[in-house]
Amino acid sequence: MIFAGKRPNNLGVRDGKLASCPTSPNCVSSQSTDAVHKIAPLTYTSTPEQALADIKSVIQSLPRTKIITESNDYLYAEFKSALMGFVDDVEFYVDRNANVIHVCFASRLGQSDLGVNRQRVETIRTKLNEIQQNRR
Repeated sequence: MIFAGKRPNNLGVRDGKLASCPTSPNCVSSQSTDAVHKIAPLTYTSTPEQALADIKSVIQSLPRTKIITESNDYLYAEFKSALMGFVDDVEFYVDRNANVIHVCFASRLGQSDLGVNRQRVETIRTKLNEIQQNRR
């Protein structure tokens, strides 16, 4: 059985901000201010364009992912769980002024994601750092 849910209509960047996390604990965002949802943004040592290309490469290397939208400072992908087909909406926004990449990982359905979204961000952070270190 597939539990995809409907794609949210509030995705994207508005006034330099990604959509806020819902009150449920199945979302993490680098732009959130509360401890339940807050996670550090991604950092990069390359150009913003190269950093986004590196993130795209990392996402494409992970199982059950699909890139939906991308621009010069934004990338949106869907991650699907192996067992039940739950879909998570994943956004990356390059904040050129702060020199970071903001992230928001949100589950479409349910309450808890058992920490999966936070772990995915950390996996991507680790792989991005490896790519950047190998380039030096």
